[in-house]
Amino acid sequence: MNHQRVLVLDFGGQYNQLIARRVRELGVYCDLMPSEMSLEKIRQYDPIGIIFTGGPNSVYEKDSPKIDAGVFALGIPVLGICYGCQLTAHLLGGTVQSATTSEYGKAEVTYKKSPLTEGMPQSAVCWMSHTDRITKLPDGFQKIAESANCPYAAFGDEKRGIYGVQFHPEVNHTQYGMKILENFLYKVCGAKGDWTMSNFVANKVRELREKIGDKKVLCAMSGGVDSAVAATLIHKAVGDNLTCVFVDHGLLRKYEAEEVMTVFRDGLKMNLIKADAGEIFLKKLEGVTEPETKRKIIGEEFIRAFEVEAKKIGKVDFLVQGTIYPDVIESGKGKSAVIKSHHNVGGLPSVVDFKEIIEPLRDLFKDEVRKVGFELGLPRSVVMRQPFPGPGLAIRIMGEVTREKLETLRDSDYILRDEIAKAGLDDKIWQYFTVITNSKTVGVQGDFRTYENVVAIRAVTSLDAMTADWARIPYEVLETISNRIVNEVKHVNRIVYDITSKPPATIEWE
Repeated sequence: MNHQRVLVLDFGGQYNQLIARRVRELGVYCDLMPSEMSLEKIRQYDPIGIIFTGGPNSVYEKDSPKIDAGVFALGIPVLGICYGCQLTAHLLGGTVQSATTSEYGKAEVTYKKSPLTEGMPQSAVCWMSHTDRITKLPDGFQKIAESANCPYAAFGDEKRGIYGVQFHPEVNHTQYGMKILENFLYKVCGAKGDWTMSNFVANKVRELREKIGDKKVLCAMSGGVDSAVAATLIHKAVGDNLTCVFVDHGLLRKYEAEEVMTVFRDGLKMNLIKADAGEIFLKKLEGVTEPETKRKIIGEEFIRAFEVEAKKIGKVDFLVQGTIYPDVIESGKGKSAVIKSHHNVGGLPSVVDFKEIIEPLRDLFKDEVRKVGFELGLPRSVVMRQPFPGPGLAIRIMGEVTREKLETLRDSDYILRDEIAKAGLDDKIWQYFTVITNSKTVGVQGDFRTYENVVAIRAVTSLDAMTADWARIPYEVLETISNRIVNEVKHVNRIVYDITSKPPATIEWE
């Protein structure tokens, strides 16, 4: 696709994916890439601008991430954020020192006139997270913002288009943070705002039509929004040459298999085949307790199940999957840490019996996928469906997956979803589910001592799953959910509520 691109270089900070999403929200395409990217690869990428992310290191540490200072001689505008700001100053001859007072959280910042601060008030609240600070600017740079504890909260060289901000403009806590990013993209980099979902759909359909031609395509249909949008894009491109296969791996929520067939085969009129593979998956998972091993097994069995169905259909050249950008990032990109393998990324076997795997949504964040869904005319019930992981309930059962645990989890999860809907909270919470922990506790039910499972409730609010906060479900609703689960579900005698954000936790427990 011939759209402008911005390069976001990852120096290990907690908000790095959020920076990329903010750039996309402002109508400019970007990729999050490792900070080790060479100058030659940066040139080949041909960005209109580069953003250095934050990170936990000090620029003076021996093993702290660095970049070739030649990046500043490429003639490409650069914006350094937090650690990226300090690194910019350090590489260009400025001085960075440990501050006597660290700044964490909200701080009042006073701004000076600059292309980066155009249209902003003289002062505003921003979000700081740093111990080191810049005490001397490189030659040619001017101060454009300061706080009580940070003499150079932002600086820039207008002539070269190189800027740094010590705070985090990408987080909601920073007032006018999006304005700073917008100014960098449009005033400094000259962005045109050509990244829209209507453009994406038109370009992607044309690209898929040219790539696939009259060959047959098999789509991995999970019933979630990602696979639904991917399938609809392919169907728009190649029509009846697409066959969707829904693998029921026996790890779905209560009544989920029936719902998928009703919505997609009967409602959307897609050529959808159901493959019952539950027995195979459960057999493969016997005795397996390690989370990554579970994911790898499920990923490979998914592919094998599709291969079986493909042989029944005849020669199939392409397999379509609903992989999205967060899947790729979390499964490891370059030297970035692997957070967890996603069944349709890290779990792929080395030999796949298809000419090629097509992932039409691989470059999109979840909120962008939803926008594409609406652009394609999919119903709200499909587009806004609660996210559900490819490995299914297997990663919501700590330890070995057994039939008994699956039934307990299905029943408890069904009660949770039922009560959340009754309370009118289903449109307000991004994701909510129960988890069978690997712990049992003593309880009293009736006149008897019990020793049964602890079930955890996980409910989070989010925009794209890259960051998430625990949902503040009213106590009375939690009480009803807890009472129903311990009274109606076998093998449960205690309920706990997970109040951890992402980061530091992930949304799923495994």
